[in-house]
Amino acid sequence: MALESASLLKAGLVLWMAAQVFPTASGCNRGYYERAINDFCLAKFKLDMGGLDRGLYCSWTDTMEIYEGLTNCTYQVALRMDCFWPNQIVDRFFMNIHRIYFHDCAVTGRLLQEPPNSILAPFIGVPVLVTLIMTALVVWRSKRTEGVL
Repeated sequence: MALESASLLKAGLVLWMAAQVFPTASGCNRGYYERAINDFCLAKFKLDMGGLDRGLYCSWTDTMEIYEGLTNCTYQVALRMDCFWPNQIVDRFFMNIHRIYFHDCAVTGRLLQEPPNSILAPFIGVPVLVTLIMTALVVWRSKRTEGVL
């Protein structure tokens, strides 16, 4: 039993080492995949972003369609080349995109702006109104001394 267990351990170790050394069986050529997303996807993204004013790079409404196109492009190339998606190449690719194009943007990816008045008014009006009503109630109650010991 111990000999059988040791041979299974050795076989498992050999298989694990082979999986680390030999390329994956998925058929994905990582070098070609990286070159393809740079040639096809990045070229189109650069062209689209070049047509956009640099001040609008952080505006999600202006860049959303371009960014979705880039994401979809990397996905479609991965499908055609039999690569997993997302993968480390795509992660590095998008990290470089963010480092180059979106490094000055807020974490949320949106330009900071004031909320519309329809949102802002209730958040200001309701506390003011409650304060006034409570003040009036306290004053009115303090003038009525009947029944108070």
